[in-house]
Amino acid sequence: MSEKLIVSWEEYNNIVERLAIRIDESGYKPTLLVGIMRGGAPMIDVLSRIFKLKCAYLAVESYSGKGVEDEQGDIVFSREMSSIAKNMGGKILLCDDLSDTGITLNKSVDWLKNYPPIKDKIEDIKTATLWKKKKSTFEPDFCAVKLSDNPWIVQPFEIFEEIRIEDIKKKHNK
Repeated sequence: MSEKLIVSWEEYNNIVERLAIRIDESGYKPTLLVGIMRGGAPMIDVLSRIFKLKCAYLAVESYSGKGVEDEQGDIVFSREMSSIAKNMGGKILLCDDLSDTGITLNKSVDWLKNYPPIKDKIEDIKTATLWKKKKSTFEPDFCAVKLSDNPWIVQPFEIFEEIRIEDIKKKHNK
């Protein structure tokens, strides 16, 4: 098991803001944000508010196995991408919380390029992550933090993975 990097909400928000600054200062003007679920959800929510853009969500599952935190399993994609954006395509910014091995991001870019509803409407696809681990073979176009090692990153919303609804009800006396 790797060392853990525990991230607070304040630190998380600062990292997303640093990523937004890098994107803006590059001059890249995406027309659609695509978040790889679930890790990309909180960051594209914030980025969509900062850049005033619509979002699309791509469900990808890559980690599997009970009690196995730092091993990547088979990658499975949803059949469809979810979005209310009227004109999907254009300049896409594909976002994930981290580039761990790089496999998910590589395969997600390929999936988007071949996704029938938008494949002929894509002008460009760039990628953005909050963290890039040392072992990652994928170089995101935009990255807030490049790590010198490979910690297991515990993001602030992940506390809910360990909490049962019964515990929440007890906490709120319901």
